Amino acid sequence: MNARESAAPPVDAARSAVMRAVKSTNTAPEKAVRSLAHRLGYRFRLHRKDLPGTPDLVFPSVRKAIFVDGCFWHGHDCKRGARAPKTNAAYWLQKIARNRRRDEEARQALAALGWSVLTVWECEISDGEALAARLRSFLGAKPAPQGRR
Repeated sequence: MNARESAAPPVDAARSAVMRAVKSTNTAPEKAVRSLAHRLGYRFRLHRKDLPGTPDLVFPSVRKAIFVDGCFWHGHDCKRGARAPKTNAAYWLQKIARNRRRDEEARQALAALGWSVLTVWECEISDGEALAARLRSFLGAKPAPQGRR
């Protein structure tokens, strides 16, 4: 056994199962933002792997991207995001710090490519009117409807 193995905390099978179930795409907050954007008349692409950070919603014609981030996982400064983990705290705090660095690098890389980026936090989903206003402000006027082909 090496030093790294001996320093690892004991594995809780139930906790491991919960953590494995956490999704990174098609989450409930992401689906809520997608639904709202669609109802507002915006059309978008999902999870473009060819763009830095693989944005959740991509609006190619206006070069805009939206990330829908979980408050805890991405270290938002709200009540939920500010919660400190009770177990294995050092690991989780490092993990969240890495996520924040990766998020910032993705935003900077997208900006360097001429893209504008909006982050929608999980805690902002519940206020639909405010979120709709933010989306409209970020995305601008809806494109004129095109006839069916």
